[in-house]
Amino acid sequence: MKTAGNKQQDAWLVYDGECPVCTVYCRYIRIRETVGTLHLVDARQPGELMDEITAAGLDIDQGMVLKFQDAIYYGADAIHMLTLLSTPAGLFNRLNYYVFGHRLGAKIAYPLGKAFRNLVLKLLGIRYINNLASRP
Repeated sequence: MKTAGNKQQDAWLVYDGECPVCTVYCRYIRIRETVGTLHLVDARQPGELMDEITAAGLDIDQGMVLKFQDAIYYGADAIHMLTLLSTPAGLFNRLNYYVFGHRLGAKIAYPLGKAFRNLVLKLLGIRYINNLASRP
């Protein structure tokens, strides 16, 4: 519940809805109730947020995007911020905090996760989103 004393604000996580790695991550990540609601946005579906991401020149195939409090976080910064907003409940979220809870950990581990995602997409024959190709 949002009240004047509680400056709760929702967050939007833009991810590849056809990527099994991304989908599993999004299924288990939980943000604190005091933050608000985490809205999952499939980057393969057109929408205003994807238009904003593309206009900013952010390649969604190279990093997920978190929009929170009118700021856009990309790649390792997105996963780091999402981790800071997350609840420590459950093994997945505790492990996530251990790996991505510090900026340096996110900068090191995120490229490894991205490489794993790219390998999975290639093995499954799933094409990239290529959102910047539609950019004027």
